[in-house]
Amino acid sequence: MPEQLGWIWIMIAVTAGYLIGNIHGSTVAGWLSGVNLKETGVKNAGASNAAIVLGKKFGALVAAIDIGKGVAAVLLARWISQAIGLGPEAGALLVFSMSALTIIGHNFPFHMRFNGGKGTATVIGVLLGFDWKIGLVGLALLIVISLVTDFLVFGVLMLYVTFTATAVFLAPGIGPDLIAVGLFGMAVWKHLENFRRMRAGEENRVSSVFGKKKTA
Repeated sequence: MPEQLGWIWIMIAVTAGYLIGNIHGSTVAGWLSGVNLKETGVKNAGASNAAIVLGKKFGALVAAIDIGKGVAAVLLARWISQAIGLGPEAGALLVFSMSALTIIGHNFPFHMRFNGGKGTATVIGVLLGFDWKIGLVGLALLIVISLVTDFLVFGVLMLYVTFTATAVFLAPGIGPDLIAVGLFGMAVWKHLENFRRMRAGEENRVSSVFGKKKTA
């Protein structure tokens, strides 16, 4: 396949990735419940806010949709790569580009005025799409680091670290590395408000969810 045509397919795939990212579980929950999660609770379009406002079933629904689209993006990117006969480096670039755009589409959906969630469930889905073992490692790091630090934000950032490590150690070419570093920078930027609340002593602790207070 001519190189130029390969790049056209990559651009089509990453555009599709962004549109897939715009399929929000919170939007589906809103249709079913009549509640706008962006205006209720902690005003976040993620599964945790859905569970807080609407209950565990809606939280599970939102999580399933947001994780599922991450898995779907990786599988679709791999299928496109094989169908058009891309080589290893171009194929990896397509997979990581489409995965990243799906996460970006979740975080910055056009139908929410580019103010969506923070990508936690979608990153888990992408990691599971890469390899279920990588997904489980990322999920384990999310849980352990969140419990050890008592702040969810550090656990979430470990998901992006896992994404970056996958790009650096398992994907050929420098393209996936650059995408992963850029995505990690975006994640830090999206969580700046969490860090500000931590400095002010206002950020919710993981232990508070279990009705405990962490002692100093």
